Amino acid sequence: FTTYLLILLSVAFFTLLERKALSYFQLRKGPNKLGTIGIPQPLADALKLFTKEWVMPNSSNYLPFILTPTTMLILALSFWQLFPSFLLSYQMILGMLLFICISSLTVYTTLMTGWASNSKYALLGAIRAMAQTISYEVTMTLIIMFYLFLTMKMDLVTIRSINSSMPTITLSLPLTIMWAAVILAETNRAPFDFAEGESELVSGFNVEYGGAGFAFLFMAEYSNILLISLLTACMLTGTLFMSTPVAMLFLWTRATLPRYRYDLLMAMAWKSFLPVSLAILLMAT
Repeated sequence: FTTYLLILLSVAFFTLLERKALSYFQLRKGPNKLGTIGIPQPLADALKLFTKEWVMPNSSNYLPFILTPTTMLILALSFWQLFPSFLLSYQMILGMLLFICISSLTVYTTLMTGWASNSKYALLGAIRAMAQTISYEVTMTLIIMFYLFLTMKMDLVTIRSINSSMPTITLSLPLTIMWAAVILAETNRAPFDFAEGESELVSGFNVEYGGAGFAFLFMAEYSNILLISLLTACMLTGTLFMSTPVAMLFLWTRATLPRYRYDLLMAMAWKSFLPVSLAILLMAT
């Protein structure tokens, strides 16, 4: 329970970090009215969201509409079983297998979010996000398999200890660059945030959600970003300290890069990333 509480707190303050980082990228101050330099801002945001009424469209499917954000948050938090808690001395022998299984389940929650809203914008955003996630899931699995073949282990603790002596990031630079693009596409972040292209889809698959429902979807997204940062640090560098630069990469790309084109994104997944990652995996085995 303590671990999950700390995860949710870190998610809250990561949103503050993002707002501050984006504001300084754009030569402004960001949130600074509440408390000292705006530090309690995420707590105020959470209070506002959870005290608001959960408004539902008349045409929405009631039960899926309520359950999907909760399921999404539960799946996002269950990812953290990969990392041993500081209170427990256990490690998952098949941790990376669990990661691949749960990450394939998150597609269903995205689709259900859009479908249950009964809104054409939400459904279109959900279909986009689903196609994007499935496309990059394949490449992500192949890259993970490459790194697993190097260590011949599937639990993150052992992978990290092996990588600390010789970081795998030094072995294949093209694979590292591909991994950076894949994690951005998997988490629906800029420059691949087509699920929420403002000019076309208002806010994407979560457009009908407000209050607690929106908060759950938001927390799930940012929890996944933090988890992927830790996972990247373990798999590629062998030190947990590198997770901070990886998390900052998400913010930096959002501030710097313009949105990509959707057809080019899908072409990149199937015509470039998939053949290259498959070739590298076959050479490694």
